Amino acid sequence: MTDVDYPFDPDADEDRKNPDPEADALLAGAVDLHQHPGPSPFPRRMSIMDAARDASAAGFRAIVAKSHHHSMVPDILALRTAGLRELSTEVYGGIALNRTVGGLNPYAVELALKMGGRMVWFPTLSSEAHISHHEHHDTGFPTPEVDLRPNEVISILDEKGQVLPEVRDILAVIAAERAVLTCGHLGVPEAQKLIDAALEEGVERILVNHPIFVVGADVAQAAAWARQGVTIEHEVIMYFGKPARRRDLNELLTFIKEVGVGNTVLCSDSGQKTNPLPVTLYRRAVRGLLDAGIPSDDIRRLVGTTAGELLYK
Repeated sequence: MTDVDYPFDPDADEDRKNPDPEADALLAGAVDLHQHPGPSPFPRRMSIMDAARDASAAGFRAIVAKSHHHSMVPDILALRTAGLRELSTEVYGGIALNRTVGGLNPYAVELALKMGGRMVWFPTLSSEAHISHHEHHDTGFPTPEVDLRPNEVISILDEKGQVLPEVRDILAVIAAERAVLTCGHLGVPEAQKLIDAALEEGVERILVNHPIFVVGADVAQAAAWARQGVTIEHEVIMYFGKPARRRDLNELLTFIKEVGVGNTVLCSDSGQKTNPLPVTLYRRAVRGLLDAGIPSDDIRRLVGTTAGELLYK
């Protein structure tokens, strides 16, 4: 693989040049649990250091760097002596349980969490829901810049529909480390089985990513998960990203109303080469929520407080 050039340029997001003190003030203390900086087989617009510097300049408390292909925990540790620890924003990583890390691999999970990782994403690219969705819809996912073999489906269930022993092993590790479990791109039936098993194993922090994208959960399902103690994550890139791909903001507002501000977090899910930067998206989201009449205290909780409780509590 050749040297990677990350085209990091905040000013390329034109609206970043326009002052918005009200929105900027609400970004102080923000926590983004879902960023996609490089290194990655997918083309990225920013490195981990770029993402951390940009978040620090905006007053973010923390960001979480996610790769679909490898644990970013070692990358983050290596950067601490290269200036990362001097920044005001803390940077965490985790591991996504796809084929490239051995799938449902408790050894990899234990290593990532014991070295400082905070999040475990169950299969994303390797989930049946993702592969099926990608085959029939335009997911917007980029093409890898390196040749990789196709993903094969990873299920968390055996042939009888029961949670696999290795999944329970992973859940026990997550519970012991008090880390955050996310359901990744599992569809609703598998996600429900995972959530139930996680609660049985003592996992305290459970997150469902983008319910309306790939996962296939409606508002009623998200509200039911919230009653189980699950936090619902929405990606602001879906509502404030490229105009041609934006979803109706009323959809997000309905989820927030029905699920509850305290059970909802907003994350960027950005860093891709052709998308707006995470801080740009947060800034747009805060302005959009203010204009929609959402109180400032609720916005602070949506962009920072609840995510911080998951990450640090």
